[in-house]
Amino acid sequence: MAVHKETDGPVLTVTIDRRESRNAVDAATAEDLLSAFRDFDDDPDLSVAVLTGAGGTFCSGADLKGLATGQSPPANRLAPDGPGPMGPTRLDLSKPVIAAVEGHAVAGGLELAVWCDLRVAADDAVFGIYCRRWGVPLVDGGTIRLTRLIGHSRATDLILTGRPVGGTEALQMGLVNRLTEPGRALTEAQKLALELAELPQTCMRSDLRSMKDQWNLPIAEAILHETELGLTTIRSGETRSGAQRFSEGSGRHGRPA
Repeated sequence: MAVHKETDGPVLTVTIDRRESRNAVDAATAEDLLSAFRDFDDDPDLSVAVLTGAGGTFCSGADLKGLATGQSPPANRLAPDGPGPMGPTRLDLSKPVIAAVEGHAVAGGLELAVWCDLRVAADDAVFGIYCRRWGVPLVDGGTIRLTRLIGHSRATDLILTGRPVGGTEALQMGLVNRLTEPGRALTEAQKLALELAELPQTCMRSDLRSMKDQWNLPIAEAILHETELGLTTIRSGETRSGAQRFSEGSGRHGRPA
């Protein structure tokens, strides 16, 4: 198997392991990634996932050597209503996913990284639309998510030129949320995942849903949708429970509640 799964309580870690190809994703790997994240979203015991790559590389994109020898992706992976060619990139999950990036996250690998909700990267990590060099288009949401994440001007620079972006610049432009020393990205991402998993989950997922959905809505409808989601959270009893814990002294000064 080129995709490994490991659980630590409520946290799932999914690892791409095709070291011989710098974790390039072929059709079988894409299917395994898709299955792993579908199962994650359906599992009530799991709250947060971490996506990473083995051997010091996040992901070098699609397996172009396979494409060059005629091993094209299945037709449904290139269909407008099919699954993402890289695997889970057309899934709209209800729970957060964190990318833990060491080494290169390029081409389709960058598309996987920006599909995630947060990115923790080593300061020597490299991001880039390297597929620009080979005439391979972004078809896993890269032109959309990268633009929404870092803004049109910066995304245009990266997408048209295909230039490499190091960890420090990636942090400055908002492509990365946290920087670590080399070799620490996975540990820090898993630590962050456990912190998120300790928080009230109904409220977190409600706010995450509102953030995702607002892109497709006019502002008035987005505010109404946010309110409806918030009321559902309040009706669940989670808000009242949190207020009770606060009144009893929990969660003060940044401590877990």
